[in-house]
Amino acid sequence: MPTEPSPELVKTVVLLAAGVLAVPLFKRLRLGSVLAYLVAGLLIGPFGLRFFTEPEHILRVAELGVVMFLFIIGLEMRPRRLWGMRRQIFGAGLVQVVVCGAALSALGMLAGYRPAVAFVAAMGFVLTSTATVMQLLDERGETLTPPGQRIVSILLLEDLAIVPLLAIVAVLSPEAGGAASASRAASNWLTVGAALAAVIGLVAVSRWLLNPMFEVLARSKAREVMTAAALLVVLGAALAMQWSGLSMAMGAFVAGVMLSESSFRNELEADIEPFRGILLGLFFISVGMSLDLGLVIDAWAPILLMVAAYMAVKALGVYAVARLGRAGRGESLVRATLMAQGGEFAFVLYAAAAATGLLDAPTAAVLSAVVIVSIAITPLLVPLLRLLPERRSNLDGVEAVQDASDVAASVLLIGFGRFGQIASQALLARGIDLAIIDSDPDMIRAAAGFGFKVYYGDGTRLDVLHASGAGRSRAILVCVDDKRSTARIVELAKHEWPLVPVLARSYDRQHAIELINANVDYQIRETFESALAFSIATLEKLGATTEEAAEVCREIRRRDAARLELQVAGDLRSGGDLILRDHRMTPTPLTTPRRPGEALSEETAEALGERPPAG
Repeated sequence: MPTEPSPELVKTVVLLAAGVLAVPLFKRLRLGSVLAYLVAGLLIGPFGLRFFTEPEHILRVAELGVVMFLFIIGLEMRPRRLWGMRRQIFGAGLVQVVVCGAALSALGMLAGYRPAVAFVAAMGFVLTSTATVMQLLDERGETLTPPGQRIVSILLLEDLAIVPLLAIVAVLSPEAGGAASASRAASNWLTVGAALAAVIGLVAVSRWLLNPMFEVLARSKAREVMTAAALLVVLGAALAMQWSGLSMAMGAFVAGVMLSESSFRNELEADIEPFRGILLGLFFISVGMSLDLGLVIDAWAPILLMVAAYMAVKALGVYAVARLGRAGRGESLVRATLMAQGGEFAFVLYAAAAATGLLDAPTAAVLSAVVIVSIAITPLLVPLLRLLPERRSNLDGVEAVQDASDVAASVLLIGFGRFGQIASQALLARGIDLAIIDSDPDMIRAAAGFGFKVYYGDGTRLDVLHASGAGRSRAILVCVDDKRSTARIVELAKHEWPLVPVLARSYDRQHAIELINANVDYQIRETFESALAFSIATLEKLGATTEEAAEVCREIRRRDAARLELQVAGDLRSGGDLILRDHRMTPTPLTTPRRPGEALSEETAEALGERPPAG
């Protein structure tokens, strides 16, 4: 006799089935996965088929999807890159919050809300949905592009803004005043202090404790323990931030940034990715469940009017701030479209305002419905961006590498500009077959005129590298002229195919050091050899013999290699005494300290005039 199935198991199956069925359908309609999850949640939620009646329980678990998403974004950010974005975070981000907050507050007062209520309603809508925007950026492949990074920086500032906004809500509360006000002010200062302490503690732990911990775990050879440790890092950082009053997503992002230069970065990303995708989908499903369909039907006119007005005013504010920051018209329109909606932090802000009596229950419910509807509408607006009269690459006559049946060859060459064209000549002369990809359609068409078959493809994408036959190649040559792209390709290739030699073009010494630390098999600075050849010609014109000029350059090569090795072990100031500053060829004393017992390579020892230690 069959037993009655567990209600929890039934709900789990329904939840997964809703996402599995909805996403492919909406992708086929080119509407994106975000809207698919929202509609799926609406259908199985309390206002649909009623498989679930308490979506807030799922929402609390599914918020971990946003947390893991921010952790992975943090892994893509180096601290130096984040420091370079500080003007965007505290400049454009702060200006956008202030401008959009003022405009939406004025709109709320025109709609009849009291100033305090209008302010809270506006600021809840100002805090953009990080999950929605990041998912849309990811689907568009723009997360790591400069425009995408500028959007990410603004989202970070908005995540930080929730702390002072909650404090402001407490001050604006009708109950604020007298001893209660003083007590609340003291509590707010304690919250700020706890937040600062949590951030400092998290940075310290991430910087000095996590790498040794992962090294110990790696020696155990237990993959499941590494996965558990990755989840522990993400959830532990989120918990620390939540205790301190900051957002969980912010804690995960900080932990990701601190681990972005760790040798275990790729392993962490691979372990977290499956959980991130599933939980982020559950987050959008739970948001769809939370939409009070009865309220929307009863008050559909004012809700839709508020959604249209709030999204239009916020989009105008975002566009104005972007243009003020000298962004192009196309980039500004994309940013305004993606960030025109409210966000998940609005629910936190409105709940706090309702708890203090600043918002009554019907107003909080309407404002929450406005935010949810705006999140649902945003994916519908994204396809309109294709109508922008922006110059697009003409791909006529260009074959994408994904469309080719088989492009596998002995050597994969990425980037066919001036450097790549010259680098290919010796290989072609020896009869070595090349698979060549580039992301410039004009260059691809020009190369075809000279008999070269070059495929269109972005080498920073792992799927493109797979389609190009990178795993079957005897060598991968990275000849692109962008430092970030080169570093990303090298990182992907060495992680995915560690036994395939990767040779790369570097921009300068610092870039060369980064590539060496990424385990590149060979790198050469793009101007190094041409500058040496230029100097040989100059010496010969000044009267030196060919052999004398060549000897000087050989000495410079030896010293440069020795200095680079010291810089890899130390910093850019290391090995300064190895630079030839005058006509004397005798080595100058080495003043850069070396760790006791540290051995030098034969080349470095030769340049320094030392004999390598025996053995």
